[in-house]
Amino acid sequence: MSCQRCLFALLLMLPLLPATGAERAPGRGLTEIPDPELGLMRGRYTVGGTTVAWFGVTMVSQWQAANGATLQGSLTLGMDFRQGGAPRLSFQPNVQVTAADAPLPATTGRSIDSSGLANASGLVQSVQVAGDGNRARNVTALTVRDGAVPIALADSGQRLASVQQGGASASAVLEGNQARLLLQMDGQGLVQQWIRNGSVGQGIALAGDGQSASNQLQLELVRNTVASNLPLSQNVAQAMALNRGMAPGP
Repeated sequence: MSCQRCLFALLLMLPLLPATGAERAPGRGLTEIPDPELGLMRGRYTVGGTTVAWFGVTMVSQWQAANGATLQGSLTLGMDFRQGGAPRLSFQPNVQVTAADAPLPATTGRSIDSSGLANASGLVQSVQVAGDGNRARNVTALTVRDGAVPIALADSGQRLASVQQGGASASAVLEGNQARLLLQMDGQGLVQQWIRNGSVGQGIALAGDGQSASNQLQLELVRNTVASNLPLSQNVAQAMALNRGMAPGP
């Protein structure tokens, strides 16, 4: 089974989504799941008695323009399933914009369109650059483990954080079945990260010159595992560590 297919199966079964798919009988080890079947699978990830105890997402995005303007955003999302039923949710958003006095150069004649990413599924990383002297970096890391569940921060109940100064804006939101982090500058592009129904992604689109942007995404899945499934735990961890489709973590 390819590592990316294993990751894709996990994403499609994440508890963000409604449980609408048919259950699979427990089996021995890992077996490849056909693409048509993956598209129908929803609900809690269960293999041979292994169930999700906790799932966490951490997103951090940074953007610095050539004139010194900076945009920063982060969010942490945690879902605790140990009590059964609906997960206990924690969400912490944070955004910041520092404007600069000097205006940014016009980007007339340059065009970048990232709208197609809204239709992408699975793991998505995108960089679009229409200017010169830019730096862009997307980093994704996935950890699948057994053991103690992280201590979640207290949930304030806040589901949206946003700030805007001039033509620059930053927002972090949890709405419906998706969480999203978005940085934007008028005429200069956008930096974004998201997790939604069947898709986790990072996108950077820069139309200006001399800009630096980065996305960091950390996914962590903690499982409740019976003793007989220790080989399965080791196989899954090894598969994730060897995943060539993902950049190494920081």
